[in-house]
Amino acid sequence: MNTASLSIGEMAAEQNRGLAETIAREQDRLRGFIRARIRDEAEAEDVLQEVFYELLEAVRLMKPIEQVSAWLFRVARNRIIDLFRRKRPRSLSEAAPGPDPERAGTLEDLLPSPEAGPEAAYARGVLLEQLEAALEELPAEQRAVFLAHEVEGRSFKEMSAESGVNVKTLLSRKHYAVLHLRERLRAIAAEFGR
Repeated sequence: MNTASLSIGEMAAEQNRGLAETIAREQDRLRGFIRARIRDEAEAEDVLQEVFYELLEAVRLMKPIEQVSAWLFRVARNRIIDLFRRKRPRSLSEAAPGPDPERAGTLEDLLPSPEAGPEAAYARGVLLEQLEAALEELPAEQRAVFLAHEVEGRSFKEMSAESGVNVKTLLSRKHYAVLHLRERLRAIAAEFGR
C-alpha cells in the first residue's frame, strides 16, 4: 500500500496493527525474561505493561526504534532495575570481612551518580550492563544467594530455613559473589576514570 495515499486515520490504523503484531510476537518471551527476575507475578505483569506502554509512547512520538525486540528487552531490564531500587532503598552491600558480614560498604560507590550528567549516566548504564553480565558468570548458588539477599531483601536465616543450607555456607557464597562482582566493576570503572 502506498503510504502517500493513506489518510491519517488509515496510517493510525496501520500503526496500531503493527503495534498489536509486535506485542503479540514479543509478549511471551518478554514475560519470561521478566518473570525470571521478578518472583511476584503481579509485579512482573506490571513491568510488562510498563514496557509495552513505553513502546506505545515511543511509536506515538515517532521515536526511531531500529531493533524493536532488543529495545523492548533493554526497557524491561531498566524497569526491573527501577523496581528493585524502589523496593530496596539500600545499596548493594559488599560482604565485609570480619564478624558482621551484613555490614555495608557499597557496590553503589563504584557507580557514577545518575545525576552527574550525561557522561556519568552513560558510564552508569555500561556498569549496570556489566554487573548483569558478571552476575551471569557466577555459579548458580552464589548468584541465587546474592540476588535473594541484595535484591529481594531476604535474610540469611530465612534462606537457610527454606533451603536447608547452613547460614555460614550462604554467607560464604555471597562473599565470593561480591568479590567477583567488585573486581568486575572495578575493572570497568577504571576504564571510566572512577
